[in-house]
Amino acid sequence: MKTISIRWGVVATVLTLATACGSSTAATTAGAPPATRVTSCGVTLEISSPPRRAVAMEQNAAEIMLTLGLADRMAGTAYQTDPVLPELKEPYAQVPVLAEQYPGREALLANKPDFVYSMRASAFAPEAAGSRQDLAELGVPAYLSSNDCEDQTLIPATAEFEAIFKEIDDIATVFGARERGQAVVADLRRRLDEAKRSAPTNLDADIMWYYSGTKTPAIAGDTGLPGTITKLLGARNAFADVKQQWTEGNWEEIAARDPDVIVLADLTRGGDGDSAEAKKRFLREDPVASKLTAVQNDRFIVVPGSSVDPSVRSVTAVEHVGQGLARLYG
Repeated sequence: MKTISIRWGVVATVLTLATACGSSTAATTAGAPPATRVTSCGVTLEISSPPRRAVAMEQNAAEIMLTLGLADRMAGTAYQTDPVLPELKEPYAQVPVLAEQYPGREALLANKPDFVYSMRASAFAPEAAGSRQDLAELGVPAYLSSNDCEDQTLIPATAEFEAIFKEIDDIATVFGARERGQAVVADLRRRLDEAKRSAPTNLDADIMWYYSGTKTPAIAGDTGLPGTITKLLGARNAFADVKQQWTEGNWEEIAARDPDVIVLADLTRGGDGDSAEAKKRFLREDPVASKLTAVQNDRFIVVPGSSVDPSVRSVTAVEHVGQGLARLYG
């Protein structure tokens, strides 16, 4: 039996996990070890012992768990958007896939989860798993990344690597794997520092991050991870005045800004303008886009699509863009 206390605002509610036969307890026994406490998007979760049947609601969450060596603690995952990282392919194959996208509430609960982890608030929509508060009332704590809180006023003004590192530490702490989490973060910090050092200095370049779509392309604004990476590498975001993570662009406005370099997110889902090659074809054939300085000079840098969202892959985006800028301007 596990007792989980989850505080919503100033109200403390003591919840218990039901056993397979449906019985529960609402008491914390004297002398029990102290609960682990982490805060997620304004919600404090207190968990009495490491979960054993966790569900990661999408690939990025799953890859953080697997990097921490937690495959044997996972009852399921979902929403794969890219080929799994090569070093995680084997443990990922051991985890049941509950749905092509998000599992619904019934499908999720049928797997008796004792912890749910998502990097997207959409995982907790009514048509998906249901709200985190509803799950808490069933004794299932749910962790959500700070990059996409339900209450958007709680989302940090910019996506920073420190928030990613804190999230990795939070998940490691919940599962009693703090030492492993610290080692993972230390390695990511080392790679991040090396990527920054390898970027060209005194760079004079405007970068546009192009995520998806052709008629109304999804372009990175200033507050998401692409904006942070651009600053780290000493370049300028062509859409730095857009105070959103992503915005719907139009090619006339893009032509007016005329970026020097275009970073292409390589997505494998097969939609319009998703893959890097599909984007390149469109840019070279479109009457407006083909006249862009970056297109005419073939100044493209490709990054894995999943790396532009905060995750264990995000340092990879810094490495790819830094190496690309060194190739173009070194």
